[in-house]
Amino acid sequence: MTGFAKLVPALILCLAGWPAAGQMSPPQTGGLPPGLTSARLLPGWTDKTGNRIAALELRLEPGWKTYWRSPGDTGLPPHFDWQNSRNLAEVTLHWPAPQAIRSGDAVEMGYHDRLVLPFTARPAVAREPVDLRVQVDLGLCRDICVPGHLDLTAAGPAVEPDPVIVRAIASEPQRLDLRPGCTVTEIGDGLRVAVDLPRTGADLAAVELANRPEIWVSGAQILTGGERPQAVVEMVGPSGQPFDLNTDGVRLTLVAPEGAVETMGCDPRG
Repeated sequence: MTGFAKLVPALILCLAGWPAAGQMSPPQTGGLPPGLTSARLLPGWTDKTGNRIAALELRLEPGWKTYWRSPGDTGLPPHFDWQNSRNLAEVTLHWPAPQAIRSGDAVEMGYHDRLVLPFTARPAVAREPVDLRVQVDLGLCRDICVPGHLDLTAAGPAVEPDPVIVRAIASEPQRLDLRPGCTVTEIGDGLRVAVDLPRTGADLAAVELANRPEIWVSGAQILTGGERPQAVVEMVGPSGQPFDLNTDGVRLTLVAPEGAVETMGCDPRG
């Protein structure tokens, strides 16, 4: 192969605006929303099945925070738009266990200092490269909260796994193979859902309704004074009325000093 022929793939990528494989995209530092010192996509690697494993990396200024996928009563969860990527079928996010964010008397869930959010990108055409570009809308808070917008492009994947991403994936909550009991009660504008806690000593709890983004879910209260410890939330739909709940989608996350765990689905009583 001639020297020019070797350069052709890299020239095509550069002309198209995509960093060449094996290069680390420099972090975005200029034009950032308040509270961020840098933002980038860590390019990651391609696994044996052809999926691209990569991550969003955010570095925050001291005292600033951003939010988890289900932040609580008032936080703003991030939104990801991948439509400008190439050969991308779907993205699965691997959320690290969240940290407590105290806002007055409220406790919300998110991240301080640095967030490495891994994801798996499945190709639309198997065994073909996946080129990643994402627009992210997110909330950033210190004394006040501001909306932020990012437009990020990943360099081509490396050959070997990135240990930073591997560690972040390991910090995902451990999935427990059980379905806790739950109590569902109608309230004026929706439902109150109380999920039994499979473990005690949790510092944080969250209850979510998977695949129902139109349902607002409050921050969870951990109640320990009854017959069994429970995480209690209120769920309100667009109608402002009680609604039918498929409890297979109720996801419980617990964060404790010894680690975080997660369950999917709950068995209603009564």
